[in-house]
Amino acid sequence: SGRIGGTIGALWVKAGHEVIFSSRHPEQLKDMVAALGPLARAGTVEQAIAAGDVIFVAVPYAALPEIGRDHAAALKGKIVLDACNAVATRDGAIAEEAERDGIGATSRKYLAGTRLVRAFNTLSYMTFAAEANRPEPRLAIPIAGDDPMAMETAAALVRAAGFDPVIVGALADARRFQRGAPGYGQPVTAAEFRQKLSLPQ
Repeated sequence: SGRIGGTIGALWVKAGHEVIFSSRHPEQLKDMVAALGPLARAGTVEQAIAAGDVIFVAVPYAALPEIGRDHAAALKGKIVLDACNAVATRDGAIAEEAERDGIGATSRKYLAGTRLVRAFNTLSYMTFAAEANRPEPRLAIPIAGDDPMAMETAAALVRAAGFDPVIVGALADARRFQRGAPGYGQPVTAAEFRQKLSLPQ
């Protein structure tokens, strides 16, 4: 329900999806969900995980271990879209781990048992809000994951939000678009993104 979660969630609501926006203080989300209409509601993290077919996680990266630990049973087998970025000044040692091991491998470690896809981590919420559903060619959103069905679902949700998915590869390949990598911070079309990363067109 923060800047990234609130922005992408609102785009999914506008596309006809039912979305539960969650935080530790769901009562603070009343105005936001009221403005989005009947497909949007607020709930606790537990309620969102229990009800959601797909879980979108957009939190400070240092919170991932706690989420994975506290909600391991409820998250098991769920498709999880991970938009979290590791920032050394904010997240501390876990950012060094993500830099060393790759963010896909690091997220998989802390969200073990989920069907994990890295998505929506490369651009600011302002870019997402401004560029969603623009005329073709749309803005590229790179995704990476190990589960083919989860990747299909993620690609469909990228399209529903008004962007073009670009499959970069397995979770290990998510390091190609983590912070500081060539695929990070690229507000370009799918064709331009594939060209930048030497991916097949």
